[in-house]
Amino acid sequence: MSWAGRRWGRRQRAVLWAVLLAAWEAAWGQLRYSVPEELPKGSFVGDVAKDLGLQLPELSDRGVRIAERSRKQYFFLHRKTGHLVTAERIDREQLCERVQQCVLRCELIVEGEMKVYDIEVEIKDINDNAPTFREAEIELRMSETTAPGSRFLLPDAHDPDLGQHSVQSYELSGDEHFSLAVQAGPGGDQRPELVLAKALDREEAAFHELLLRAMDGGDPARTGTARIRVTVVDANDNAPVFSQAEYTVRVPEDVPVGSVLVTVTATDADEGPNGQVKYSIQKTTERASQIFQLDSRTGAITLLQSLDFEEGNSYELEVQAHDGGGLFDTAKVLVTVTDVNDNAPELTV
Repeated sequence: MSWAGRRWGRRQRAVLWAVLLAAWEAAWGQLRYSVPEELPKGSFVGDVAKDLGLQLPELSDRGVRIAERSRKQYFFLHRKTGHLVTAERIDREQLCERVQQCVLRCELIVEGEMKVYDIEVEIKDINDNAPTFREAEIELRMSETTAPGSRFLLPDAHDPDLGQHSVQSYELSGDEHFSLAVQAGPGGDQRPELVLAKALDREEAAFHELLLRAMDGGDPARTGTARIRVTVVDANDNAPVFSQAEYTVRVPEDVPVGSVLVTVTATDADEGPNGQVKYSIQKTTERASQIFQLDSRTGAITLLQSLDFEEGNSYELEVQAHDGGGLFDTAKVLVTVTDVNDNAPELTV
C-alpha cells in the first residue's frame, strides 16, 4: 500500500474513533433527573424530547422507546408530549434501603437514528415512614433496692427514611421515678437508656407504666411509641408488725381445754417469702409453757391444761412474729384467770 493510502486509512480510523467517542459521550450521563418518591403513576419526570432536541412529530416515526435495565419498568415515554413519566408509584425504601443515593437507570433508544441515550433518575426521599419499635410492649424487672442513677438500655426505634426524616429524638413520659438519657452509638445513631431517678418502693407501687416516644425530623414530625412496664421486685425491707403491742385477755378458770383464748396478728408489707409471717413464744415461764400453746401459722393461743385460779391467777407470754428474711416484731400477751366458785368451805380446828 502506498504512503498516501496508509495516510487515508489512518484518517478514516481517526474519524471513526471520533464518531464513536462522540456517541459514547452522548450515551453516558447525558440526561439526569430527580423526583421525589411515591409520585402517582403518570407523574412528570423530565422533558426528554426538549432536552435531546427531538421533534415531537418524528418520535413515532423514529421508533423511540424506553428500555429499563431492571426487570421492572418504572418509566415510559409519553409520545404526544415527549415527557418521561412514571409507570407506577415508586417506593424508595423498597428499592434502596439504607442507600444514601437511590438512582434508577434506563435507556432511550432512537431506532431510526441508531442512537442510545442513558437516563438517570434519582429518587429523593420523603418523610413517608414513621419510627417504629420492634416491640410495642417492653417488660422490665427491677429490684426495689436498685440504686438511683442506674441505667437500663432500651430498644431503639427504626425508621427506613434517611437524614432528617429518620429518628431524631426520644421522649419519656409517665413517672417521676424514671428519666431518659440518649447516647450516641458507634454509627452516630441514638440509643435510649432508662435512668432510675428516684428510689423504688414495691409497697408504694408494684408497677410503673411509662411511654417511650420516638420522633423523626419531618415537618410535621412522625412519631412511634412503645409502652414500658416496670415490675418492682420485692426486697425484704419491711419487718412484721403486730396489730397490738400488748394483748390482754380475761378467762374463767373453768374454760374448757382446747379453747382458743386469744389470736395475735402481725402483717408484713413484703410479698412472697419475705411477707410470710410465722409466730413463736419467745419468753415465758415453765408453768405457762405447759398450759398454753401458740399456733405458728395462725397466731392462735389455745389452752393445753385446765386452769386453776388458786394455783395461778395471771400469766405473761412474749410472742414473736418473724418473716422469711429474718426480720421480726414482738408483743406481750397477758392472761388473767378469774375465779369460779369451784371450792367448798373447809373447817379447820
